[in-house]
This record gives sequence, C-alpha cells and structure tokens, in this order.
Amino acid sequence: MSKIRYSKDVDILLMEISDKSIDYAEEAGNVIIHFSKDDQPVLIEIQGARDFLLYSMQSILKEKELILP
Repeated sequence: MSKIRYSKDVDILLMEISDKSIDYAEEAGNVIIHFSKDDQPVLIEIQGARDFLLYSMQSILKEKELILP
C-alpha cells in the first residue's frame, strides 16, 4: 500500500508507505519522516517539494551527488 499526494498550495509531497499509526516524527532539513510505535516509517513528507524534485532531477541528469541548499 503506497499513496503519493502533492499539495500545490503548500508545496508538500506526501508519500504514505504504511497503514500503521504514526507515533513520532524526525526531521532532517525539509524532509520529515513519520514513524510507527515499532520504529517503522509510515509517512515521508517533503516540504518545498517542487525545488526538491527539480534539484533531484538535475542531479540525476548530470549523474552527480545531490546537495540541497
């Protein structure tokens, strides 16, 4: 079960990867990973998704490591 949603008005990409309940979250820059009580990832949230995806695609096309601003 995977669901991917994009909210254009707030520029957030949500990737739901589990049906488990969210217990806590950890943030690393513009990425927030929500975990279940048994430490399994449930939801990945990317804030500023448009820029994140553009930088990612540029990196893939240039075949080099991605460094986010």
